[in-house]
Amino acid sequence: MPRKPARHHRLLPVQPLTFSPFARSVARVATAYLVKHHMHDAMQQSAGDEFKEKLKNVDRQSESSEDEEFDGVFQADFAFFDPKPDDFHGVKTLLQSYLNNKQWDLSGFVDLILGQTTVGTVVKLEDDEDNGVFSIITALNLGRYKDHKCISELKEFLLNICHEKDKIGNLRSLLGDEAQKVGLLVSQCVVNLPLELFPPLYDALFDEISWATEDEPTEELRNCFRFKFYVVVSKFYKHKNANQKRSSSTDKDEAFVYIKPEDEILHK
Repeated sequence: MPRKPARHHRLLPVQPLTFSPFARSVARVATAYLVKHHMHDAMQQSAGDEFKEKLKNVDRQSESSEDEEFDGVFQADFAFFDPKPDDFHGVKTLLQSYLNNKQWDLSGFVDLILGQTTVGTVVKLEDDEDNGVFSIITALNLGRYKDHKCISELKEFLLNICHEKDKIGNLRSLLGDEAQKVGLLVSQCVVNLPLELFPPLYDALFDEISWATEDEPTEELRNCFRFKFYVVVSKFYKHKNANQKRSSSTDKDEAFVYIKPEDEILHK
């Protein structure tokens, strides 16, 4: 059953966002505010009159560039929506580095995501004229789409970068014989998306997968969402000395630096 968009209001820290003219204007105002703030601090610490005068001049310039007063936070009204064709460019931008900047059929991959409207969510700013996409989350059945060029290239990429001999066999099985039971969990977002949005995003995804096993019009489609395994393509950094014996589980956890906050949970 198609879900209705759910809105989530959050206070965001001052950080530059992308896509939306509103977000870009907020970033400019925030930058001007921070410049002004740092200049005042520097003026209080400096004893030189000449240096003070220079800072005052810069301060006046930053003040003139401000369109309005800004207190350091702004309120953004996010909305969850089903994917649609108009989201193509926004989703493609989010997934540009999905396979580590590899040249592959990314457009075909985005088409698969947007064509699956019963399972998947895009996050946008409400009433955004640019229709900018801040996040995409979905799950694609690797067996269902095995004949598509983008999925073939994705499987080849994963097998080529897997250098662990004890795991390559399992990976080959998941991408081959077991593919009909495997969901490719795709989750990408802009860097500054509030962390509070991630739990409802994942809850919505797994709810939709559950509904799809009951509500899809054919048995074949319903079976496509009865996943037994999930594959997550992500990136994290490993410290140089991570392979050395560590004294505690905390040390082992600190061996990795995760790019996305949910990756640490999924990895565990």
